[in-house]
Amino acid sequence: MTMATTVSLKETLTTPVAVLLGGCSQEREVSLDSGEAILKALTQQGIDAVAVDTAADDWLQNVVANYKHCFIALHGKQGEDGTVQGALEMLGVSYTGSGVLASALGMDKLRTKQLWQGIGFPTPAFETLSADSDWQGIIDRWGEAMVKPSCEGSSIGMARVNNAEQLKAAYEHAADFDERVLAEQWVTGAEYTVAILNGRALPAIGLETDNYFYDYDAKYKSDDTRYLCPCGLSEDKEQELQSLALEAFSSVGCKGWGRVDFMQDKQGQFYALEVNTVPGMTSHSLVPMAAKAAGIDFESLVAEILKDSVSGVR
Repeated sequence: MTMATTVSLKETLTTPVAVLLGGCSQEREVSLDSGEAILKALTQQGIDAVAVDTAADDWLQNVVANYKHCFIALHGKQGEDGTVQGALEMLGVSYTGSGVLASALGMDKLRTKQLWQGIGFPTPAFETLSADSDWQGIIDRWGEAMVKPSCEGSSIGMARVNNAEQLKAAYEHAADFDERVLAEQWVTGAEYTVAILNGRALPAIGLETDNYFYDYDAKYKSDDTRYLCPCGLSEDKEQELQSLALEAFSSVGCKGWGRVDFMQDKQGQFYALEVNTVPGMTSHSLVPMAAKAAGIDFESLVAEILKDSVSGVR
């Protein structure tokens, strides 16, 4: 982003930008890190920005009284799921990222996969779990499965299982986080993620971990997780993956920026896992990593996301 573009953005802003962070979800700590990185990137460009923690009882009154533009750095429930977006939209306050419906749908893994299944988009086989599910039957069909709370992020409550006893225990654990839990057929192969920025798919990133799967520890704590960018795919296969990411993003109705996660099986087929409408935004997160590979530094990335929300039509 050029200096002229940054100046133009500053002139467009009529009040300071409220960076919404923290909140009350299981991902609060990650959100605080993302928000602080975004806040720093904005202020370093001379853009007036203030942190607003949505865990405060009066955060919405604060926004209404003092701000016209919000940069949403909230992850998980009550922030990434359309609730905050709906409140801001009703009040006429601009905000970054996807709208109410796309945010709610993207947060809901089960509904997203049902949509993809309905339009014939490639996603691993899945089913909704309940206390009386046929645990052994699922394992007999798939061999291995991934168990997920429908509406949590950052791999919270997730488990990879390969027998009926593990599957039942994983369901019971996931049900502590969400009343709806799904099992997804495990795809053996490589894992990739593709960041989306204003209609453009950024370079894909390959993910490698020595953990049993790419869990919370692998994402935020481990020093051994490997991020491959270039991702190692041929040019044709990476273009195929990027096209699928754009299609997946669009099918959910997402806007502006986000990320789509995939597995690739041994035959080379890609399967979409989920859409992230407010991915992590520290300087070490996946979207900034992909942006850097595309020649976009962190400050420019943050400014471009904000500029789209201020000037765009939702």
